[in-house]
Amino acid sequence: MKRIYLTLFLILGISMASLGAMHDPALAAGELPVKGMVTLVDLGAHKCIPCRMMAPILDELKIEYKGKAAIVFLDVWQDPSLGPKFGIRAIPTQVFYDKQGREVFRHEGFLSKENIELVLAKLGVEKPKVPAK
Repeated sequence: MKRIYLTLFLILGISMASLGAMHDPALAAGELPVKGMVTLVDLGAHKCIPCRMMAPILDELKIEYKGKAAIVFLDVWQDPSLGPKFGIRAIPTQVFYDKQGREVFRHEGFLSKENIELVLAKLGVEKPKVPAK
């Protein structure tokens, strides 16, 4: 019985951590793009298959680029007003903004970590150093 409760607790904890890492209500409230920082806004849905494939990539990037670039996920199924606000036609859609808050690049569909890092590099965001193992 303890094992079942522990498993449920772990699943719930991981699910809530993922949602919290991917969705920041303060940023969703209109503070996008983040002032003075290169910003990637990924518009998708937690239940969309390509969006779910991107979730771990965005989680990694959010940690690796902390303080260098803002990585934000917004769920357009939870908040349908985001679609027209960002002018999206398909999900996932990634919108990149420069430090001045100008949209500089947009992509529809799955985007690999490597390709996201290429766009960030073009916007002047230095790739973080990978710690030695």
